Amino acid sequence: MYEDAVDNGLSRIGIMGGTFDPIHYGHLAAAEAARVEFGLSKVIFIPAGSPPHKQSQKISDAEHRYSMTALATSSNSGFEVSRLEVDKAGITYTFNTMKELRSIYGEAPAIYFITGADAVLELLTWYKIGELLTLCKFIAVTRPGFDIRKLEQKIAEITSKYDGEIICLEVPLLEISSTDIRERIRNGKPVKYLLPEEVEAYIHRNGLYKE
Repeated sequence: MYEDAVDNGLSRIGIMGGTFDPIHYGHLAAAEAARVEFGLSKVIFIPAGSPPHKQSQKISDAEHRYSMTALATSSNSGFEVSRLEVDKAGITYTFNTMKELRSIYGEAPAIYFITGADAVLELLTWYKIGELLTLCKFIAVTRPGFDIRKLEQKIAEITSKYDGEIICLEVPLLEISSTDIRERIRNGKPVKYLLPEEVEAYIHRNGLYKE
């Protein structure tokens, strides 16, 4: 477990960002593993509004993604869901979201942004990444078999250029992907046990991913 889980009584907050289209057990397992490993007082799930890296892709309506995230996290008292990005117009950047979170929570708590290792490999392309790294620490979630050496090299490159902290955390269930779930639904294949039953029911009730 991460040493000094509580810094001088100050809370640690986890932020789980993503499109969550749909949210699945891999997301939930990563958030819970980070919450326990790093002594986080809570993990706030923030469904992306209009993410810059997916402008050329079709994603589900933000309200659907928010509703699925709320359903998936409702049974865990350590999880919260925020509308911070889904209620914003235009492209939503992580940097702006983190600035807003800092204005809400102040400078005291350590904030950990939880994301997949693949995203960390692209961090140098993120909007205002140098300033973003001063606002939060990053947890790079990997799956078994991931090329950890490549990730460590990228982290070394990033931290040599900017001040910041990026920590690796392995979570087995990350083999599950939203892309695969959407494809399975389009092809009439089962998705049971890949995501919470409430989310699966919501998808079928609203006819998502059929096109």
